[in-house]
Amino acid sequence: MLKRPTRSPAYAGSPSRSAPSRPQAPGRPRTDSAPLRLPPWPPADALATAFLLAVPVVAGVLAGRSLAELLGRGVPVPRGRDVTGTVRAQAQDMIYWTLRRYGIGDAILGELLERPLPSEDIHALLLLALYRLAAEPEDNHTTVDQAVEAAGHLAGGRFRALVNGVLRNALRRRERLAQALAGNEDAQTWHPAWWRDKLRLAYPDRWQELLVAANLAPPMALRVNRRRAAVAEMAERLAAADCPSTPVGAEGLALARPRPVQDIPGFAEGLVSVQDPGAQRAAHLLELAAGQRILDACAAPGGKAAHILELADVRLLALDVSPERCQRIEQNLERLGLAAAVKAADCRDTARWWDGKPFDRILADVPCSASGVARRHPDSKWLRRPEDLASFARTQGEILRALWPTLARGGKMLYATCSVFPEENTGQIAAFLADPAIQGQAVLLHEETWLPGPDHDGFYYALLHKPL
Repeated sequence: MLKRPTRSPAYAGSPSRSAPSRPQAPGRPRTDSAPLRLPPWPPADALATAFLLAVPVVAGVLAGRSLAELLGRGVPVPRGRDVTGTVRAQAQDMIYWTLRRYGIGDAILGELLERPLPSEDIHALLLLALYRLAAEPEDNHTTVDQAVEAAGHLAGGRFRALVNGVLRNALRRRERLAQALAGNEDAQTWHPAWWRDKLRLAYPDRWQELLVAANLAPPMALRVNRRRAAVAEMAERLAAADCPSTPVGAEGLALARPRPVQDIPGFAEGLVSVQDPGAQRAAHLLELAAGQRILDACAAPGGKAAHILELADVRLLALDVSPERCQRIEQNLERLGLAAAVKAADCRDTARWWDGKPFDRILADVPCSASGVARRHPDSKWLRRPEDLASFARTQGEILRALWPTLARGGKMLYATCSVFPEENTGQIAAFLADPAIQGQAVLLHEETWLPGPDHDGFYYALLHKPL
């Protein structure tokens, strides 16, 4: 079963760090037979190599770790192994799609197998191969052959026959499996029941649309650094590099096709950053002006902080609870030619970081379920538990109440989430405004919900004002 990490999910600084339980897929028992002699590592451009790169990541998610933690700066490559960039990209694509459609992959294994699988690595390999059988039906023979080749390098090489038998069974019984799973909503929607129920209750007319949107590949958009380039100039440069784009928002360019960041003209020079159009709304909603004192309270990885600094000459303090993530903020700012004070601190513990001088603007981009960005974090659907929302809501309320005294009179605080669940959004703000300790001291100026769509992810924003 998906294991729950030992760390608390309440305030980990990452959108996908908590893990729920799920029924363990049945499979075959372990065997104590002697390991086979392992074959040579597959060629650098082989599908088997892509499987071997993807297996540890998917197995890690099955064990309760987040995809963001496992991937870091990309799909890890074992030391000394020769891997092409194409195969590494193929591995990443398989990882994301396997986790998006985990509900149907796990259900298929439940129909095909009768006993627990021998290892998480074999479980992960079968899920990856089942995805590819569905995605590339004309290449089924290669998928089975290369999955069996990869199995020779896992669990001592003892389970090649198991992998071969399961995958060939999946092909032979394809129609029967489709009939057996027709009534399985986890399999059909690629979402767990509790997630579906929450969407159905919150959005009775749109919940099915939201499920579909969460199962799509995410769009890719850039934010142009106005201190270094103009939007029209960057659009022309992208077009010249066969990377067509469409203007979106004030500084955004939506790419027609996703590209690795190292292949995007101007990225290394700090001319552009990757940021969803919905996320680009935050800096504009803050109503920035030169000379303001700004707090970004949950800043990592630094995209919104950088956007603030690109738009106005302000004094910005960026906080994050993780020292490692603070380093990433600093690296992103350095690439863009920007400067801010960056501190590793829990923003709720104001005594440890606040100098007593009030802020003109505060961005509280709080930890949340990440339900609005599930297509970018497909593990979140399966790693979350319903009770996590209550934990997140407690943390969100604590952050709001801790930061409010640090806001200057006449100042504004933007509360932001990448969630579509009301208890983290409208419900959270309603509870804050109804708090007897806050009543009369806070005014809701603006509120907007971005539901995930073809061009942007899901976000919620509430702009609060502290009267003079």
